[in-house]
Amino acid sequence: MQASKPYTAEIKARGQLTIPKKIRKLGHLEEGQTVSLVPLGDVVIIMPRRLELDEARRRIAKIVKESGVSAEEMLEGLVREREVLYKERYGKKTR
Repeated sequence: MQASKPYTAEIKARGQLTIPKKIRKLGHLEEGQTVSLVPLGDVVIIMPRRLELDEARRRIAKIVKESGVSAEEMLEGLVREREVLYKERYGKKTR
């Protein structure tokens, strides 16, 4: 993320801080994502903490949501694909 103009945000009573949308977008921060907070003197650095499994789950959920495919349709497609792969691998043996 490149440096840009400073943004201001208010810390709420319970310590909650809303990160401005433009900053979230620049930092590729998404709802539900875990971040690391690194204190450096009087500065706090916020970095995305990308856990491989969580990141994969988040990306898959985003793709599924954007595609409009239902869970049932996805499972049916997986069954069909598994059948094709099985036939390719274990189909009739030629001698």
